[in-house]
Amino acid sequence: MKVLVIGGGGREHTIVWKLSQSRHVDKIYCTPGNAGISEIAECIDIGSDNFNALLDFVKYEWIDLTIVGPEDPLSRGIVDAFEKEGRRILGPNREAAQLESSKVFAKDFMKRYRIPTAEYRVFTSYVHAKDYVNMKVAPLVIKADGLAAGKGVFVCRTVDEATDALRLIIKEKAFGDAGNRVVVEECISGEEASFMVFTDGKSVVPMASSQDHKRVFDNDEGPNTGGMGAYSPAPVITKAMEDKIMEKVMWPVMKGLRSEGIEFKGILYAGLMIKDDNPYVLEFNCRLGDPETQPVLSRLETDLVEISFGILDEKLSDLEIRWKPEVAVCVVLASKGYPGTYEKGKVITGLEKIRGEDDTFVFHAGTVFNDSKVVTSGGRVLGVTALGNDIREAKERAYKAIDKIHFDGMHYRKDIADRALERL
Repeated sequence: MKVLVIGGGGREHTIVWKLSQSRHVDKIYCTPGNAGISEIAECIDIGSDNFNALLDFVKYEWIDLTIVGPEDPLSRGIVDAFEKEGRRILGPNREAAQLESSKVFAKDFMKRYRIPTAEYRVFTSYVHAKDYVNMKVAPLVIKADGLAAGKGVFVCRTVDEATDALRLIIKEKAFGDAGNRVVVEECISGEEASFMVFTDGKSVVPMASSQDHKRVFDNDEGPNTGGMGAYSPAPVITKAMEDKIMEKVMWPVMKGLRSEGIEFKGILYAGLMIKDDNPYVLEFNCRLGDPETQPVLSRLETDLVEISFGILDEKLSDLEIRWKPEVAVCVVLASKGYPGTYEKGKVITGLEKIRGEDDTFVFHAGTVFNDSKVVTSGGRVLGVTALGNDIREAKERAYKAIDKIHFDGMHYRKDIADRALERL
């Protein structure tokens, strides 16, 4: 079997790595890929928005399955284009992907189906939004409506910060058309968690829970990023909480989509805030999270290809999806300046010292080869992921591996998984 993975980040490296373990897979392609992915897959240079070229490649190479990593091609309708040509592709269609591509659509959808989330208002006018914010009590959350690579959400501790965020999104167009509408919502305090499920539109199967770290600096300080680290499982998601999330969030989402004639097949991610023993939805994603994918798929025992076809063939309920008992911790190594402006082309050393270890993996996120050397090419560069018998052991292994890696300007959080340790 031949498989194509679309994307070139840490999530996609992890997907390719997991696919390479499948007894069904003979050949893996990835576009655009990265330096790490190129060691286990053939990287091709086709833009993720060039659907015609991707389809031509899939037909010419007789690709059996395509898996979409990032959100942008999903929001543009890559699944619709592939299905029209009879090609098998894992991910929701464009209509279903609105749960991620439009925060306004998602908030209105949750309101219609009484899915717990923060109170909110939607604005297109900077003046009207500013007037509304001035009447509210901080903290507030300001969100650009469209996709912004995980950087369009601002948790504002003061009204002035909220006004600055509105100015950045609406007036300065920092996120382009993604900021044509903004959501202003109350800030719910509690403990965040990531809850992902596989679904074939009928069955919904929870994945192992995880917890992301969005802020760039220790102690959850600094601006939001795409994610600076994650661990799995998240102690805050007990079996009782999982049941509550399924009852109050996941099943209502699927029933609501079906009632509106929207088919959803693939992966649904709910970014949650747990407050007073109740889950509230902060956002939906329609694909695997990044960096949550790294610790979660590191714990997956069941063949990812079998899960993918179980989803596409609407036979997910026939599968028993199994998870390793070990705990996994992922720490992201980022370029100097991230999530703002950063330099590229910094030589990475020490990777060979970790290669081949059974319990520690380095997933590449922003790397390329330059004269046979691995160099940085993105804001998030590597995701160092380790397994352990408990959270303390997994964390120690991850940070021990990090000590062997170096590139100029490398920075990372030192407190990934500390929340879980506090619960011990």
